[in-house]
This record gives sequence, C-alpha cells and structure tokens, in this order.
Amino acid sequence: MSKLTKEEARRHAEAEELLKKDKLSLDERLFVLEHWHEGARHINSVAGAFFTPLDLARDFAVEVPGRKIIDLCAGIGRLAFMVQNGCSDEYEITCIEQNPDYIAVGRKLLPDATWICMDVFDLPKKGLGRFDAAISNPPFGATPRGRSQSPRYTGSLFEYHVIDIASDLARFGTFIIPQGSAPFRYSGCSAFRHEESESYKVFQRTTGIALGANCGLDTSGYRKQWRGASPMVEIVTADFGEVQAARRAQSQDLFSLTLDPSIAA
Repeated sequence: MSKLTKEEARRHAEAEELLKKDKLSLDERLFVLEHWHEGARHINSVAGAFFTPLDLARDFAVEVPGRKIIDLCAGIGRLAFMVQNGCSDEYEITCIEQNPDYIAVGRKLLPDATWICMDVFDLPKKGLGRFDAAISNPPFGATPRGRSQSPRYTGSLFEYHVIDIASDLARFGTFIIPQGSAPFRYSGCSAFRHEESESYKVFQRTTGIALGANCGLDTSGYRKQWRGASPMVEIVTADFGEVQAARRAQSQDLFSLTLDPSIAA
C-alpha cells in the first residue's frame, strides 16, 4: 500500500463513508471518483495499474464512439463513468475488472453497468457478444500476468495484450498507453511526429492492428494528477473493422483448404 498524505487519508475515509449508502447522488459519485484512493489498500505499483486522472478521463471520452461499450481492466469505472455521463444518450456499459474491491466501489458509481469480476485474459472464452467500442487504461509495461496470453501477441507489454483481446470484441478501440508504446509522439512535444518503436512494430506485425492518433489531445497537462506515478501517455485509437475482416477472410481460406486440399496444389 502507498503512504497517503493526511489530506488524502481524510478524503478517502469520507469516500468510504459515502460508499456505505445504498444509493449515491451524482455529486457523491464524483466525490468518490475523485477521492477514493486506489493505494489505500493495494500496492498498485506492482501491478502497473493506476486510476486515470478524472480530467484525462473526460478528454478520453471524446474519442469513444457508439453506445455499447466494454471497459477492460476497468478499476472503479472512471473511464466508463465519463463516457456515460458525458452524453445524454443511453449507454450499455460492461466493465471487466479482476479486483473485487474495485468492483464493489464501481457498482455504486455505475449501478446500471454490468460488472464482471474476471481476469481480462479469460474474456475470449466468455462469449459476451460484440461491442461498439472497447476502452481501457490497462496496466502498463511488463506487468506480471503468469502464463496468460492474448490470442496473437506474445510479447511482454501488458497494454498490447489488452488491445489484442479488445480487437475480437469491438468494432473500435480507445486506449491510454505509455507514450513509448504508441506509434507517435504528441503529448508534451512541440509538434506531432510519427515514431514507431521496435516493440510496436512487433505488435502490429503479429496482430495486424494499427494504432492511430486521437483528435489532438495532449495528455501531458495531467501528468502530475496521476497518483503514485507520473507516466507520459498517449490516447490511441484503433478501427478494428479492417483487421477483423482480414481475419475472417483468412479463416475462410483455411476452411476452404480443409474441405478441398487440392486447392493448395
């Protein structure tokens, strides 16, 4: 657990008291979102998981299309909350989180969402159907994941595993990832520049997924608002439609070869 300041501990305790209520008002939900501290009970640095700053989550919501949304590694639902409450339209939200403490809080903040306590790597077996968009601020870097593996990516970076899994679930994806894992540099820079790391090239080659830029959101202004870390990140987008079509075509070709091996001759 991280050491909270006296003010952080006081605010966290107030949030805990609010969470004892059966139903929270909008103002109470916002207070909990702002002040319930993920480091009060858990050593998040080990898991590489930190809650998204609320202002960054508000900006992030601009890049999320559709109404049927799945939030992977949802935490207490900060991203999903901002997506849902940033528009008057009705949303169908599904939140995937493996920490039951976070889910207990998240259910008070987003009571209409479907909360599923599950390791994100088990999702391909779940059969949840299709979503308009997948969103995530996943754990960053070479985070411990045991022997868990996404369908195609076999590298060490957790964020790429989550995006690979998301590509089978939704038509579109919006993600917060370390700047070094994005194929560009924009936040905190004087100008946008395209820059692909070797790890990104491996990810794209093995999954077929191309990550794109956002509408011009510079995340560097929120760097000091992260708790327990100050990562430089980028908001990346992915249109999964093309890669899904390519996978379907490949599967059909393999199926045809199975039915008529002479085609390969």
